[in-house]
Amino acid sequence: MHAVDQGQDLRGVTLLAFGGAGPIHACGVAELLDSPRVIFPVNASVLSAFGTLVSPVRIDLARSMVRSFEAIDHAERDHLLDELREEGRRVLAAAGVPSDRIRFRYGLDARYLGQGNELTIWVGDGEQWPASDAEVVEHFERDYRRVYGLTIPDVTVEAVTWRLSAYANADTVEPVAEVGADHGEPRTVRQVRFDRTAQALDTPVYRRVDLGRGQRLVGPAIVEERETTAVIRPGWVVEVADDGSLVAERSN
Repeated sequence: MHAVDQGQDLRGVTLLAFGGAGPIHACGVAELLDSPRVIFPVNASVLSAFGTLVSPVRIDLARSMVRSFEAIDHAERDHLLDELREEGRRVLAAAGVPSDRIRFRYGLDARYLGQGNELTIWVGDGEQWPASDAEVVEHFERDYRRVYGLTIPDVTVEAVTWRLSAYANADTVEPVAEVGADHGEPRTVRQVRFDRTAQALDTPVYRRVDLGRGQRLVGPAIVEERETTAVIRPGWVVEVADDGSLVAERSN
């Protein structure tokens, strides 16, 4: 939906099937989007949980201090940021992050004087506020022009909310899946109806842990695992990749 909101044409893109129900519907969605390929990664249903475990530790802080850029007191601004940095250090230290790994990123909600809505701009990283007033105004006007197609000359830019992200870069984690070379056989066959008015088809049912590297399955097929089920519709062919992913491609 986000891509459609941005006017992107999704026809032909490769789909990534994740979540508990995603692998069930992925091939059907791909057909609606004219997508030729679907990837079913290992542990598809717990990708969000995995992402939470390996994401950088971060806290986002904000403090309102409304000032026009013609009247900003840099000492007052720096005092506010000192308080935000101290709070960020305290929270990340409590989460077990060593002090030498803590980093800071700075942002600002800004608007033209008299407006009721702001744009959030991010100006850089460091131990101190990293940009001059002129650079911040230039950054704001560049983003304003990108969003609205124009800028408003001779109107003061106003800072509304000052933002700071305190974070620590995460260690690189490469998930490893054990994939054998032996090609598994279906454990059973079921009658499955893939379309509302279609006849039920004899459909082999596999256990994902039984599938071997390079094994090909011609749809219709069902691949079951502990957390989810991948439904391979008629007209699709699946191959088991070296990393354990199931790569499905349309054959017609």
